[in-house]
Amino acid sequence: MATTGGGGCCGFVLQVLQGRWFMMFASFLIMAGSGATYLFGVYSEDIKSTLGYDQSTLNLLSSCKDLGANVGVLSGLIAEVAPTWLVLLIGSAMNFTGYFLIWLAITRRIPRPAVWQMCVYICIGANSQNFANTGALVTCVKNFPENRGIMIGLMKGFVGLSGAMMTQLYYAIYGDDSKFLILLIAWLPAVISIFFVYTIRKMKLSTHPNELKVFYEYLAITVLLALLILALTISQEQVSFSHAASAVSAVAVCFLTFLPLGIVVREEWATWKQSKTQQPTTTTVGVADDASSPARDLEIHATDQPKQEENDNTDDASCCANVFKPPERGADYTIMQALLSLDMITLFVATFCGLGSSLAVMDNLGQIGESLGYPQHTISTFVSLVSVWNYFGRVFAGFISEIIYEKWKVPRPVIMMLSLVLSGVGDLLVAFPAPGSVYVASLLIGFSYGAQLTLIFIVISELFGLKYYSTLFNCGQLASPLGSYILNVLVVGRLYDEEATRQLAARGLTRSAQKELTCIGRQCYRTSFSILGGVNVFGALVLLVLVIRTRKYYQGNIYRRYRDQMAENE
Repeated sequence: MATTGGGGCCGFVLQVLQGRWFMMFASFLIMAGSGATYLFGVYSEDIKSTLGYDQSTLNLLSSCKDLGANVGVLSGLIAEVAPTWLVLLIGSAMNFTGYFLIWLAITRRIPRPAVWQMCVYICIGANSQNFANTGALVTCVKNFPENRGIMIGLMKGFVGLSGAMMTQLYYAIYGDDSKFLILLIAWLPAVISIFFVYTIRKMKLSTHPNELKVFYEYLAITVLLALLILALTISQEQVSFSHAASAVSAVAVCFLTFLPLGIVVREEWATWKQSKTQQPTTTTVGVADDASSPARDLEIHATDQPKQEENDNTDDASCCANVFKPPERGADYTIMQALLSLDMITLFVATFCGLGSSLAVMDNLGQIGESLGYPQHTISTFVSLVSVWNYFGRVFAGFISEIIYEKWKVPRPVIMMLSLVLSGVGDLLVAFPAPGSVYVASLLIGFSYGAQLTLIFIVISELFGLKYYSTLFNCGQLASPLGSYILNVLVVGRLYDEEATRQLAARGLTRSAQKELTCIGRQCYRTSFSILGGVNVFGALVLLVLVIRTRKYYQGNIYRRYRDQMAENE
């Protein structure tokens, strides 16, 4: 508990540290450290050369990374029964353990591990980001339910920038030794989570007159940060930076990252002054502590007894009996009610098509550039474009979809459907390339991937409620690794190898005569990416079904429930 009616400077500092704006700022920092999985391409060559792996073994390691990064059901289930601080601590321990063991292995500080051990290490390290997501993102969504679209867009945007941000820090701290990048991603995210472990918590819902203004200020700062990182990335590909220049670049990135702290202090100062003017007596900041006072418990029991009895009856009833009798959209579904609903199945299929095909493109950008004759620095530019536009897709999907809904009541799945169409256009630009078309494809696919990822989490929260959001939020991305494996390995990879083998046969060579299959020419990805384009169109048509099913729901006020609760708390 913190007092807002007195206490001088120490009281104000305590209010800042316990306020919901600082909680939001701390959540952004945790998310900014949870994107280590996007850096695998930077240090994968060190693993391959140091441990003597072939390409297929490295691909197996990459698949285990994707599996760990996208299967977050465990973190969601733990969050349902454990406090947020424990979720964050488990994630930080997993992050440090997994990546630190990989660093020890490639620096030969421990005996050479077996392949299965390396797969376990990287799966554990990658899975830790789900604990950060569950602890920070889910808590923020519950604390700002009325602006959840904007909140999810901002937080997932920080994840999209995370890899590029840590790259700048690694250049400044360790120089150009990519082995030490693994050490950085082992300790830095773990330290951030531990430092803010008690800051991230569920708080009482309340209204704030400047809430949207604060979000837009955060948006402006993160856009500047994304543009700075893009400029630095392109510059570092063209010019060799000295260690001093890398340090200056890292300081600039850190400055913009911590700039929102000024917004936190400003908003809390305004609240501080207002409370001293209007309420000279001691009052308490609205923090939903785990242990409520007996008087408060009696008040809640007296005012909400009918609602509580209704919830108790629902919980006590057989879960099997109610699985196919879900409540109205927007109410709190049980986990099984949500997972077995037609709405969730529709989202699952769309996620399989959209995110699966986008991941297949991003995993093959290097080979796409090589097949079309682009130099290596241009291929790196493609990767940077995907990363930065991935950020813009995440952020603007949250903001723009929120604005469109508030003004015209356009269902959120409509925006998601359009993002799949954009991704399909990007696939066709790769299948039928023209000069410079891969640049545009990188932009479209990166933007679409980020938008889809954000919109999935928003739609799940809106359709199925927030009571079990920790679990449902993580279940929503389960189709992503499945789609990536089927579309990337079984479609794109197999058709690429067939075309490369055909080219070898045309030159009178056999596959055994060449260790690595390399395909050159426009035809390498023509068939496979035409299929990916069709998959995206199919996913968009599936989402059209969800648009029709949810049209009436989105015509209403989907946030009325939370606004009423905020009004009661005033």
